[in-house]
Amino acid sequence: MTGLREHLWNESINPSSYTDPGEKYQNAVLEQYKLFVEMADRVSARRNLANTFFLTFNSLIVTFLSAMLPGVRERLSVWTLLPALMILVSACAAWWMLVRSYRQLNRGKFAVIGALEERLPARPFYPTEWMELGEGRDWRVYLPLTHVERWVPLIFITAYTLGFLVLAF
Repeated sequence: MTGLREHLWNESINPSSYTDPGEKYQNAVLEQYKLFVEMADRVSARRNLANTFFLTFNSLIVTFLSAMLPGVRERLSVWTLLPALMILVSACAAWWMLVRSYRQLNRGKFAVIGALEERLPARPFYPTEWMELGEGRDWRVYLPLTHVERWVPLIFITAYTLGFLVLAF
């Protein structure tokens, strides 16, 4: 917890900041802060929902292919498999782009939250929490979910491509 307390409290904000006329201003900043934190939370929830959808979709496809292909492998041509591969790779690419987009969107939202915290008495998220987590640099301290999320669609693309090559040749 090195530096936790020195980063948590904002020295430029003190009790006199909450007396008239500063009180109304501080209340407005606090309301905007709450709104932005809620919006960032909703973006994270939408990202989780999208990940759940794509993970379920790909898991069902893999299960279906594993169950169906042994019986029909001889009857499949490369020209039958290629469009299916392209559709699956496209779906995984769309998933990867969504993960990237949500990451960028949340990065912007958290930058604004950090700036709003400069007007509040305490700065719990930025820089305090982020510094305590090592800013995501050391996976033993904190592994950001987006580092994992970015690999999952690529793993499915690799699996689909290898499966196609095995079936086609």
